[in-house]
Amino acid sequence: MSLLGAAEIRELAESLDLKPSKSLGQNFVHDGNVCRKIVRTAGVTSTDIALEIGPGLGSLTLAMLEEAQSVIAVEIDSRLAAKPNSKEYGIPSVKAAWWADVTGAGSVSRNIFWPQPNVDSKLVAFTRRATPGDEELRKKVFAIIDLAFAQRRKMLRSALSSMYGGSAAAEALLTQAGIDPTLRGESLDIHSFCAIAKLG
Repeated sequence: MSLLGAAEIRELAESLDLKPSKSLGQNFVHDGNVCRKIVRTAGVTSTDIALEIGPGLGSLTLAMLEEAQSVIAVEIDSRLAAKPNSKEYGIPSVKAAWWADVTGAGSVSRNIFWPQPNVDSKLVAFTRRATPGDEELRKKVFAIIDLAFAQRRKMLRSALSSMYGGSAAAEALLTQAGIDPTLRGESLDIHSFCAIAKLG
């Protein structure tokens, strides 16, 4: 299968009347060798259904289709591999951790994109594992996560007060879960959010 090179990417963009938007972070991969390397690094096999986040114009999609059973492409903009207490850490980071260990898997040079961004890109690896609970717990945990990050600068006792009937009640529950009520949501990992949900 022929992958998309620089000329094909520009032709495809022109035929779609697409002008990459810097404000939307639109940069399209135009190096087929790098796309194949990403697929090899991910260990994609013929029995896999591959998930591609941010498919762009399809450069990586085509490389994955050479190996995977099928590819599902979704468009989301998040920092999934961020860890607690970093400014990148947020709702997508914690929620992704419900299903998988998410880690950095290398970097990609800015030179393989059109237009060329001002930074190199990072690859993210998802390693599936057993979830920390059932679907009922997941819904509760995700509701707590949403509240904890709704106003990032709020302490947990304030951020969760509406769910638990006031800041005093939220503080008592957090203390019972072994969590400092003056922390902010960005300090907790998925297991801490689960501990809160199991008590509330």
